[in-house]
Amino acid sequence: MLKKLKNIKKKLFALIAVLAIFAFGMSVNVVAQDQAEMATEEVAEVDSVAADSTVVDLAADPIEEAAAAAEEGQSLHSIMKQKFIEGDPGFMSFVLIALILGLALAIERIIYLNLATTNTKKLLASVEDAMASGGVEAAKEVCRNARGPVASIFYQGFDRVDHGIDVVEKTITSIQYLTLQRSKL
Repeated sequence: MLKKLKNIKKKLFALIAVLAIFAFGMSVNVVAQDQAEMATEEVAEVDSVAADSTVVDLAADPIEEAAAAAEEGQSLHSIMKQKFIEGDPGFMSFVLIALILGLALAIERIIYLNLATTNTKKLLASVEDAMASGGVEAAKEVCRNARGPVASIFYQGFDRVDHGIDVVEKTITSIQYLTLQRSKL
């Protein structure tokens, strides 16, 4: 049941992410330009560089613009800052996608971590009740059916209770270490 719920969550998250990319990332703004305005800009440009007899292409490649800016002494940071200030939809769509993916990842982690936590006081009370009523086997069953690191540590301790207190202590210590290492991932 829990696996089905996780699979449904994953599929829903993937669907929302794809829809967000299509809704926000694929939008293209088309702006009509007046031909007379472009013609006057070209004439003014030709007049200003008549001595060189070269015309600068108004629709230059962005890579060429970046290379020219780098030659002028601008760093990549200043170019990125300028693009951000200009607010070009092509550049800002990448910023928006990064924002959406970052928020989605943060929300997913919050939900996952909240679902993964258990009430340790309630678990301890149920383990004590099981120990009083059915012994070690009943306590192992309670720990096996509970989720979380505390239940796992309890189960490993109850599973090795026949081997002596030293073995139980070493097992619990190693399980705690593994749980700590797993939580850092």
